[in-house]
Amino acid sequence: MSSDRIDAESKVSGNQANIPARIRRELNIDDGDQLRWHLEDDGSIRVHVIQQQMGTFADFDGYAGEEPTDVTSEHDAWGVDVE
Repeated sequence: MSSDRIDAESKVSGNQANIPARIRRELNIDDGDQLRWHLEDDGSIRVHVIQQQMGTFADFDGYAGEEPTDVTSEHDAWGVDVE
């Protein structure tokens, strides 16, 4: 990517800057998505878009129980009592 290329511009207002519509569309940025900012040694900024997770397991943080589990062998039978 050429450093001379300007894809879009926006102004800072207070502590906020708008993401130009062209960039939002190109990167599929939507409400709720997060931007992860990286300041490079040369003073440039790299931004990663973290898409908001949606769906049934969007808020699932993982298993927090006290019993250890082995997902590779137990994933189909987890929660099923075998007598």
